[in-house]
Amino acid sequence: MEAFGQSIPFDRELARQDVQGSLAHAEMLASVGLIAKKDFTAIRKGLQEIRRDIEDGKFVFDPANEDIHMSIEADLTRRIGDAAKKLHTGRSRNDQVATDLRLWTREKIDAITERLRLLMLAFVAVAERERDIIIPGYTHLQRAQPVMLAHHLLAYVEMFGRDRERLADCRRRTNRLPLGSGALAGSTLPLDRELIRDRLGFDSLCENSMDAVSDRDFVLETLSDLAIVAIHTSRLAEDIILWTSSEWGLAKLDDAWSTGSSIMPQKRNPDLLELTRGKTGRVVGSLVSLLTVVKGLPMTYNRDLQEDKEPLFDAVRTVEFVLECLTEFLPTLRFNKTRAAEMLKDGYLDATVLAEYLVEKGLPFRSAHEVSGQLVRLGEDSGRQLGELSLEEMRAVSTLITNEIFKRLDPARTPTSYATAGAAGPRSVTKALGGWKRKLAKKA
Repeated sequence: MEAFGQSIPFDRELARQDVQGSLAHAEMLASVGLIAKKDFTAIRKGLQEIRRDIEDGKFVFDPANEDIHMSIEADLTRRIGDAAKKLHTGRSRNDQVATDLRLWTREKIDAITERLRLLMLAFVAVAERERDIIIPGYTHLQRAQPVMLAHHLLAYVEMFGRDRERLADCRRRTNRLPLGSGALAGSTLPLDRELIRDRLGFDSLCENSMDAVSDRDFVLETLSDLAIVAIHTSRLAEDIILWTSSEWGLAKLDDAWSTGSSIMPQKRNPDLLELTRGKTGRVVGSLVSLLTVVKGLPMTYNRDLQEDKEPLFDAVRTVEFVLECLTEFLPTLRFNKTRAAEMLKDGYLDATVLAEYLVEKGLPFRSAHEVSGQLVRLGEDSGRQLGELSLEEMRAVSTLITNEIFKRLDPARTPTSYATAGAAGPRSVTKALGGWKRKLAKKA
């Protein structure tokens, strides 16, 4: 039973936060007169020593102790004697672990938010570097319309920007203090929760003691946000895997970020990207795991909640490492401008331009769509692109078409004519690049 219930092998991750919370709690106990000043001085000195040992990797996590809280308290008792036994006054491991976990999660939200910022900056830099490349944009994995490569890259900046917004929102709900809620009902002692809140940098108090010790919504929300981050990295990975394939040949992997085959010497395998795609399942699995743990728990604290930590810790480590690698990888990706130009020649990417031209001439869009479709079929049957059809052939389908259409039927020039805000042309791209540079200049 001791082995089955033990959490010290993984909740040791919370060691720094446990000391941090205990220091604030001890200060509060001294402030309200529940422990003597000399006891507080001894407790503070002992906890500071323990913190240094933890930071230096010297602290011994005794497997005889059930969890991180008992491990630190036992070590503190060994160092300073009976004064350590007063530290647990007015608190339970229930509100203690909830506080530790909120401190840890808050710190990791900040770290991942910063990693996202750095990745977004890498995207902006590559988008600016490659802003003269036009590629086919796709729907249903079929060539659709010409777009600036920079616009495609900036689409991921938008995604990761939303991820940062979600994490910032999650942080606000995470940053509430449970300590002082006791096991579930609070305390008869005159605890000053506001003092602890201030010392630990929480925005507010958890207002209901029963909810405070049993709430893991903030973990679920963090995992949900991380799962979306992972899904975005997986979508990115899939795009680049396609781009760097022999069939597409739009980009080339740097040797530092690819691997060879054990049997085929010509191979350059996108292992980083495939692992990024694969690890998404791991992060999503962490979310599903904890959703399953908490779905039927009665009030208030139940030991099931011990199972909240490993999924969270693993998801955070995974996402942090993926973001770090992608940030380093992205600038090494080299695009093939010649291949991009070749890809524009197939797929009738200017068919929509033709339809919109006819709309400008007064033709209803549905009719313009039909005319453009007929001309595409004519091109397919004769093995020609729209710009290679004669004016006579076009006018045989619609007399609204004039010679000026040939100035528009060039997919390489099409993006310059996009007029709407947020479109895939140079005006929107220039505006977006400037906007993101300003937004991402600061960490916050």
